[in-house]
Amino acid sequence: MAGKTFFVDTTLCTACRGCQVACKNWNRNGTVPTKNTGSHQNPPDLDGTTFKLVRFSEVETDGKLAWYFFADQCRHCLIPPCKDAMEGHLPDGCIQDEATGAVVYTDKSKEVPFEEVRESCPYDIPRKVADGRIVKCTMCIDRISNGLKPACVHVCPTGAMNFGDREEMLKLAGEHLDKVKAKYPKAQLIDANEVRVVYLVVDDPRKYHKNAIASAHPGMTRQLALRSLLKPAKAFFKGVVQV
Repeated sequence: MAGKTFFVDTTLCTACRGCQVACKNWNRNGTVPTKNTGSHQNPPDLDGTTFKLVRFSEVETDGKLAWYFFADQCRHCLIPPCKDAMEGHLPDGCIQDEATGAVVYTDKSKEVPFEEVRESCPYDIPRKVADGRIVKCTMCIDRISNGLKPACVHVCPTGAMNFGDREEMLKLAGEHLDKVKAKYPKAQLIDANEVRVVYLVVDDPRKYHKNAIASAHPGMTRQLALRSLLKPAKAFFKGVVQV
């Protein structure tokens, strides 16, 4: 499948949070009041003004303390369940750009039930803002459509974040994985065949964040499953009525 893909090598991330700040700056998202929660991670979670968040996890392995850093964001799924959830209510609350694969919410997203969209996401990404719109990372569609890298990738000082044509990024991810496997036998690429944001991690993905890896039943809420089953029947009966 063509289009664009991010490759994030967490072994190179220093948690400088440059990507997090760049994302806010480019999207003109303001700050929100936060408080100390006992972690360097700030804010505590994604929100309507934070589309990218560097998550901090303190992990003990073989009696040694380690920090795992995870630059969380929308994965831009190849087959996005959030888009399916929205289309059950209206056809254009979410679009998937054909050239890049970017999954982008429109202003009409405010017309669909937020909780249903959020529950459909296997990574718990969608958030809502005060005017009702549902928001998340846009893959910097305005930048990449003009030949620029996403803002987060542009500022990364260590090469942890990479972006380009999908085949190129998957090849790069495989090369990085081969290099770290000798030292970290548990290293893996997360959900590489399903998403456009591929992470390399060296341990159980859930040690980085509980939603780092897709849930066992991604995107299939009871409402969405029922609507998927009924969609062909609705289309049939609509055609019958129009005849």
